Amino acid sequence: MTARHHLQNVIESAIDFAVIVTDLEGVVTDWNAGAENIFGWRREEIVGVSGERVFTAEDRAAGRVRDEMRTALAEGRASDERWHLRKDGRRFWASGELMPLRREDGAHQGYVKIVRDRTRQQEDSQRLRETQDRFRTLLQTIETAFAIVEVKFDADDRPVDYRFLEANPAFERQAGVDLHGKWVTEFAPDLERFWFDTYGRVAWTGEPANFESYAKAFGRWFEVRAMRVGEPGEHQIAIFFNDVTDRRVAQERLRASEALARENAERVQLALAAGAIIGTWHWDLPTDRFTVDEAFACAFGLDPALGREGLSLAQVVATVHPDDRPGLAAAIDEVIRRSGPYAHQYRVRRADGKYYWIEANGRVDHAEDGTPSSFPGVLIDVEERRAVAAERDRNAAQLRALNDTLEQRVAARTAELMRAEDQLRQSQKMEAVGQLTGGLAHDFNNLLAGISGSLELMQARMRQGRFEDLERYVSVAQGAARRAAALTHRLLAFSRRQTLTPKPTNVNQLVAGMEELIRRTTGPAVALEVVGAAGLWPALVDPGQLENALLNLCINARDAMPAGGRITIETANKWMDRSAAAQYGLPEGQYLSLCVTDTGTGMPPEVIARVFEPFFTTKPLGQGTGLGLSMIHGFAQQSGGQVRIYSEVGQGTTVCLYLPRHYGEADDDEAAAKPADAARAGQHETVLIVDDEPSVRMLVAEVLEGLGYVPIEAADSVAGLKILQSDARIDLLITDVGLPGGMNGRQMADAGRERRPGLKVLFITGYAENSVIGNGHLEPGMQVLTKPFPMDALAAGIRDLIAAP
Repeated sequence: MTARHHLQNVIESAIDFAVIVTDLEGVVTDWNAGAENIFGWRREEIVGVSGERVFTAEDRAAGRVRDEMRTALAEGRASDERWHLRKDGRRFWASGELMPLRREDGAHQGYVKIVRDRTRQQEDSQRLRETQDRFRTLLQTIETAFAIVEVKFDADDRPVDYRFLEANPAFERQAGVDLHGKWVTEFAPDLERFWFDTYGRVAWTGEPANFESYAKAFGRWFEVRAMRVGEPGEHQIAIFFNDVTDRRVAQERLRASEALARENAERVQLALAAGAIIGTWHWDLPTDRFTVDEAFACAFGLDPALGREGLSLAQVVATVHPDDRPGLAAAIDEVIRRSGPYAHQYRVRRADGKYYWIEANGRVDHAEDGTPSSFPGVLIDVEERRAVAAERDRNAAQLRALNDTLEQRVAARTAELMRAEDQLRQSQKMEAVGQLTGGLAHDFNNLLAGISGSLELMQARMRQGRFEDLERYVSVAQGAARRAAALTHRLLAFSRRQTLTPKPTNVNQLVAGMEELIRRTTGPAVALEVVGAAGLWPALVDPGQLENALLNLCINARDAMPAGGRITIETANKWMDRSAAAQYGLPEGQYLSLCVTDTGTGMPPEVIARVFEPFFTTKPLGQGTGLGLSMIHGFAQQSGGQVRIYSEVGQGTTVCLYLPRHYGEADDDEAAAKPADAARAGQHETVLIVDDEPSVRMLVAEVLEGLGYVPIEAADSVAGLKILQSDARIDLLITDVGLPGGMNGRQMADAGRERRPGLKVLFITGYAENSVIGNGHLEPGMQVLTKPFPMDALAAGIRDLIAAP
């Protein structure tokens, strides 16, 4: 009895455990202090009551109590872990064990249940599960790629491989492959050594690593953060990385754009150097800051550094001949007052101390509030021209004084006069070049200012670690570059040097497709009427350039009707006999006309005579470059046609394009290629890139690699032809037209086709004689793409050629 009493005392003192004794029916017969502490019922309150009271209503309804008793009786014990009830009705989590209670003779007399409160452990476990779930959800949803890898070392402790133990979905998206559970060498046996060494160092030393590198096997640039996890001997590291390929490509494009900007600046300087231009200036009128280039400073004996910093107008005009200063001051005052173009001739003292005649050509721009803001321009040396003109005048006077009978003297003087006139014509040609390059320099300087300014701001932001505005500056630089490309295309169109891709075109269908765009462009104040001739002949013309010309004509018509009016677009078939064709400067034959008529202000004859001149415009400052009509004129003539203007002041204007008839059917419209349609390369499909410009080769190769092609590069026609005549696999040739090495791109392609019949060729050209690539008549399997071109257009061209039969 003493031992039993001692055991009873131990049970009563165990307040962390509830000991519940029941009879065969589950009625409580004993209840220790631990049970009172855990459940809340005092012994006198619970003894004689069914033990089911400590179970939840759900467990009682499910018969859990009886199930436990049967299990305990059959197996000797029944363990459980579930919710229980306290006296106040609150639930708590508890683990329990029910055992049968027997007398000394072995007879079954009831049950004993031992219960322990596990609520805190349950809550901790629940919080841990929730934390793990949140962490798992975070890794599953974030765009940052995450992986746990195990680094493998050889006997010399040299890292030779690593295996991906865990990886989130972003990892698979950015890597482009599922490597879970695989060794990296299974997928990329030629992976760069850098990755093994870097990860091995992190696993071995425990020092984190942050870096950015290119993985050729994945074709991606990655920004990586790596750190050791787990025990050092496990050689496990966690990797966070992001695909930064787009940013790196943008940086490469930025560098290429910067190189292009420098090249364009050099070309502008060469243009300024052509034709006796001796310098350029820019006068900031509000601050009276007069900056000049080095050529200007050297010509007048000024310090180039001071010229870059800025001079006052007084310092500049100090070299002007005293007799010419009043006229110069009056001319400057007059152009500042009215704004617009400026041209004035006067004498200046140059570095050698002598006076020379020059002509200043410039333009005054006004701010939005009407105040004069800037005055850029160029100086042209006209000393020789004035000397030639003076000599011509002297010769003419002498010739008039000569006796008609002195044939020998007259002949000599006549020959001398002809030489002088030739010199004058040459001088006038140089003056025209000066005017053209002056306008070109003005527009290009504006565009270069936008490009170089954006690049400088981007460089400054990157040094400051501020990357949020880079996209905006990239957009500004790209916009200026696109406008510069448009300007060069217009200049090429004016000079009839642009590369055209003519095809049989239904002009009525082209106009109908443009009608909605024209309506939106001209606005609600302008009524638009389209009159398409029935049975209109097709024309062999570049449809894109014809659309551009039509849109330009409609915009000009809109601008001529500030108060609104009507624009009529009309097509017609035209028969021209010899006399009618001669009036238009065309061969006799069949033509179709495309005319745009407006009800606007019209133009006087002196304006009509100049409308096709480059940089001539009647629009206010800042609303036109004066290249639109000159471009249309060049395009029409290059297409074998002509353009004519009919206008009267107050009666409106009609501009007609005359294009030769094409004897055949017009091509059906083709759906525009979408960048997303660019097909991936087949296995080992290879493209040869031939271009003497490294930046172009690099960009084209990047596009090809992105599409899965294998690029091969050559810098000239000799190297390109050598590859074409080899046994290397070539599925497509991409080549510039103008190449060093003795052959142009077309000649190289033709030579390559002798070895490889049916070789597909994509010509990329920025400027080329159209005859070099066949005047638009290319053989099957050949296409032309004009520089500069969007990378999406290049990808679409590659897809079309590769997919073509």
